[in-house]
Amino acid sequence: MHRFFAPGADRADVVVGLPDDEARHLTQVLRLGPGDAVRVFDGRGREHAAVVTDAGRAGVRVRTGCAVAAPAEPGVRVTLGAALLKGRKVDAVVRDATMLGVHVVQPLVTLRTEVPARRFGAAAAERWTRIAVASAKQCGRAFVPRVHPPLDFDRFLDAANAAAGLRLLLVEPAAAGGVASVRSLAGEPRPSAAVVAVGPEGGWTEVEVAQATRAGFRPTTLGRRALRAEAVPVAALAVLHFLWRDDDPPGAPSAVGTEG
Repeated sequence: MHRFFAPGADRADVVVGLPDDEARHLTQVLRLGPGDAVRVFDGRGREHAAVVTDAGRAGVRVRTGCAVAAPAEPGVRVTLGAALLKGRKVDAVVRDATMLGVHVVQPLVTLRTEVPARRFGAAAAERWTRIAVASAKQCGRAFVPRVHPPLDFDRFLDAANAAAGLRLLLVEPAAAGGVASVRSLAGEPRPSAAVVAVGPEGGWTEVEVAQATRAGFRPTTLGRRALRAEAVPVAALAVLHFLWRDDDPPGAPSAVGTEG
């Protein structure tokens, strides 16, 4: 069954319009029209069966039917702070983070960010949101993470410092002193929320690591190998998903055995 993002489809028996991108995909790519059955999700975790009522120049409208059980969201609400990367690598980070269940994606401007932040304004945030929508459609998720415009690392730390939950700063294996392995989380209770920060191609500076540590972040490494900057978020999220047993219902114990 074809799925479409419809922000207003939060209950049954309402007629809602599809965003322009979704409308074009329905009519021009899939060649669907009035009377066709589809599913729509509101991006906040609700999904409904629906029927196309109108599909023309004025746009596409659907009438929602019964609620459809969407896959459960992860038990840990993760905010991913990811440094801006060269090219379109942030696009891949947003796509993969959506599939791995993040709640918020916050692009970051760090001391070693190699691209000017002015290249990533409101238009970039809108593109990243479209990528998140497409990724949610593909993986069956009914929740679309919020993707914010880039933020300076200092301001990100201030915001994270005011929030409850676990805070992790992913660092390179060679980082000096006070660095824990991600395995250390295996014996700890599953948090309700977490902030995970990933640096740019050149890594974090010593100043940034010190700032983050003062803000309550735990410098953490994924292992002995240095990974590409764009690979770190997906690797970290997959490992954390496993350690937290995020397919289990809330309240389930999170500790898992580790070896070596």
